[in-house]
Amino acid sequence: MNTRQLEITVGAFMAAGLVALFFLAMQVSNLANITTSEGYEVSARFDNIGGLKVRSPVSMAGVRIGRVVNIGYDQKSYEAVVTMLIEPEYNQIPEDTIAKIYTSGLLGEQYIGLDPGGSLENFQQGSEVMITQSALVLEEIVGQFLFSKAEENAASQE
Repeated sequence: MNTRQLEITVGAFMAAGLVALFFLAMQVSNLANITTSEGYEVSARFDNIGGLKVRSPVSMAGVRIGRVVNIGYDQKSYEAVVTMLIEPEYNQIPEDTIAKIYTSGLLGEQYIGLDPGGSLENFQQGSEVMITQSALVLEEIVGQFLFSKAEENAASQE
C-alpha cells in the first residue's frame, strides 16, 4: 500500500468520525428534534424545575408528544411557569393530567412526563396543568440523608 492511498484512507476515516461526532452532538443537545411551531400550548407551574431547558421533550407513555417552548418565573406565586407546545395530533389529553419532571440518560437530561387523568374534557390552547410534581434535586436528597445521619449519631451519643 503506497503512502498516498494510506493518506486517503485515513482522511476518509477521519471525515466519517467527524460526521458521527456531529450527529451525536445533535442528539445530545436535542437540536435534532426541532419541529415546526404547529400545535397548541399548555402551561404548568412547578416549585422547582431543576435543569429543565427550553426544547426539552414532553412525553406521554414514553412517546414524545411535544417540547418545552418557554420557561418563566411568576413573582407573585414564586413558581416556575413552563409552557409546552403539544403536537396537534395529540389533542385528546385529559385536562386533569399530571405533569412531572423526570431525568433520563447518562447526561441527566430532564424532560416533562405527562400522566393522563380521567376527565372527559381535554386540553385546549392556553390550558394549564393543575397537578404537577417538581424535579428531584440530587443535592437536596443528599443533604437530607446527611442531616438524618447526623441526627442519628447525635441521638446515639446521648
